[in-house]
Amino acid sequence: MPSRLNVSRRGFLGASAAVAVSAALPAPQSDAAEPVMALPASIAALPVLSGLARPFTNAERLARIDRARQRMTATRIDAVVLANSTTSSVYFADLRLNGGERLWALTIPAKSRPFLVCPAFEEGRARELLDAGPFGKQADVLVWEEDESPFAALGKGLADRGLLGATVGLDENMKFVFAEGIRAANPHLTIVSASPVTAGCRMVKDAHEIECLRLACRATLLVYRAVAQSLQIGMSTADVHSLIAAAYRRVGFDGEASLNIDEFTALPHGSRRQQTLREGSILMLDDGCSVEGYTSDITRTFVLGKATDKMKRVFDLVYRAQSAVIHAARPGVATADVDAAARKVIVDGGYGPGFKFFSHRLGHGIGMDMHEWPYLVKNNMFGYDLNPRLEAGNLLSNEPGIYIPGEFGIRLEDDLLITSSGAGLLTPQSPSLEDAFAGLEPALPVVKGS
Repeated sequence: MPSRLNVSRRGFLGASAAVAVSAALPAPQSDAAEPVMALPASIAALPVLSGLARPFTNAERLARIDRARQRMTATRIDAVVLANSTTSSVYFADLRLNGGERLWALTIPAKSRPFLVCPAFEEGRARELLDAGPFGKQADVLVWEEDESPFAALGKGLADRGLLGATVGLDENMKFVFAEGIRAANPHLTIVSASPVTAGCRMVKDAHEIECLRLACRATLLVYRAVAQSLQIGMSTADVHSLIAAAYRRVGFDGEASLNIDEFTALPHGSRRQQTLREGSILMLDDGCSVEGYTSDITRTFVLGKATDKMKRVFDLVYRAQSAVIHAARPGVATADVDAAARKVIVDGGYGPGFKFFSHRLGHGIGMDMHEWPYLVKNNMFGYDLNPRLEAGNLLSNEPGIYIPGEFGIRLEDDLLITSSGAGLLTPQSPSLEDAFAGLEPALPVVKGS
């Protein structure tokens, strides 16, 4: 989920307690001076991490395109079409196409030159974008005037490449109006989902992608800990969001977090209602940050003070469910069986049946989208199994939870890497509600590869 901590009352209200949230606002300055931010000590001490991120190269993207073409051949798809701005167009071609209601479509055939369809008045911008990416001048630009059909232009591009009766895969995130326009203008084409190619490539991460996700996960936990150490009784959710924003600015990555308190933690995705911290409150922080386009997703649930016995019992069940996943997940295991391993611990602990208290799937793929293939659940919502079994290189959220309406909820979420020999988390598990960050080192090592 868009996104654990063991933080004692002393940890929350110790040295940083003297700094009110108002201290995170700009101090008064003269008109000629830039505002200076007075940050809570724990946030000011955060390391700047953005310099550790390595950009992706055109050579890496060309390797991705080669893998996509291999998958096209294996799945008998002759070409894939990525329309307007999707993460897949960035993944393969570093193209951010913001055409709005006008069709921009990047078509990658399995065995011929790629081409980009765009409005005629945008041709100069299109060629500039292509020249900077992996295709360079090896891609054609086909244009359509405002009174012409962009879908017919796309069909002509395929026909010119000998693909008049081809099987064409459309990106799963394509607008319905574009998908139907392509289908209606090109009845000779067989239209299928491109997911076996696009998601098939994207859900197996290479060493550089894993490196980015490790860094994003590490940055997220450091931010969570720094924010937790800055909290005070009486703060509102808006106050805490200001601290979160300041912390992410400090580490140098774009990030955010939702915060829910007390009974609102029983709603898996929380509430927009304003909430206030009290002595003994249970809190849930969820979300992550982006490193070179790759997004962490971490949840920490913790208390402001002392946890009740019931909270501790529920935490123990959720912790054991998360641990069961680490032991169950490995290449070749069905995604449904991994969900079942966590759900069995929770149901056997008295919080069942089925989805009654653990009300969502166990997890989802992590990458350029916070939620992407594969999904850890039986009978996934798309009605077909793209990848029903895990494979090395999958990176997923591991986020079991128990939600007790009107009382509280506890979710523990870390990101899980499937390796050739098993599985492991990119971050330390949260050991308890009162010391959720134990085991998190103060410094961030530079991690290369997996």
